[in-house]
Amino acid sequence: MTTSPVSSVAVIGLGAMGLPMATRLAGTMTAHGCDIAAARRDLAAEAGVVPFEHAADAVAGVDSVVLVVRDGAQLRDVLFGEHGIVEALTPGTVLVLTSTVGVDTVTATAEELDPRGLLLVDAPLSGGPVRAGEGDLLIVVGATPEAREAADPVLRRLASTLSVIGDRPGDGQAFKTVNQLLCGVHIAAAAEALALARSLGLDPETTLETLGAGAAGSFMLGNRGPRMLQAYEEEGAEVLSRLDIFVKDMGIVASASRSVGLATPLAATAEQLYLLGQGQGLGSADDSAVIRVVAPEPTDKE
Repeated sequence: MTTSPVSSVAVIGLGAMGLPMATRLAGTMTAHGCDIAAARRDLAAEAGVVPFEHAADAVAGVDSVVLVVRDGAQLRDVLFGEHGIVEALTPGTVLVLTSTVGVDTVTATAEELDPRGLLLVDAPLSGGPVRAGEGDLLIVVGATPEAREAADPVLRRLASTLSVIGDRPGDGQAFKTVNQLLCGVHIAAAAEALALARSLGLDPETTLETLGAGAAGSFMLGNRGPRMLQAYEEEGAEVLSRLDIFVKDMGIVASASRSVGLATPLAATAEQLYLLGQGQGLGSADDSAVIRVVAPEPTDKE
């Protein structure tokens, strides 16, 4: 693929993922950043990103826009709301959506952008904030060849693994839905396993290390396990992925499964754990705090 020249990009949303992505992009192109929080804009400025309070100002004149939004409703508001950006974009601008919002939302959005001459790349990602800042993300792409070519410099700056999963916006969301089903179930299973180990009187750290060396090991166990051991501390684990994100994502899994008439009982059970956690006030905690839904208090045996 021949890459298109990209000299400027706007990142809308400078949260845990958006800020390191904007910082990474600022290393090779002019990067604008927008967030409603002044503190995040200040951090962006320190990292070489040109900060904007209003999204429409941030996208004016740029070649590409990276959308790092929370959910489908926020995506729609950023694009088409009272202060939406579509009117500020010039035909030919490519929009890269990195969030998990569901197939239907992306399909409908692409259909509305097309008459305006705007290209949408459906590019949900995995990897976390540290890897985002290092350009070490896994990005799965669903987009037309034209849109992929336009977005290629941005995608390759952010990704170490770039997989084209389909030629339609929505294909990336479909894959990410499958991915999140497994992630959500794996985190919930890890929480149950470590809670059981503690209840049986096993040393949590030794159990986690030994599990990771055997057939029961998984990325999610190795990644979330240490944070689950911190879940009962006064401040809990550092928030790298909020629990309520999995409330959203497992809801997308459930909706997608129903739409094709497929039973996903393990995903449904995991979804209930995240919903319980949110109901118990853990929505803004790290998703590893789901262990506190399984075992509200540490149950170490004497």
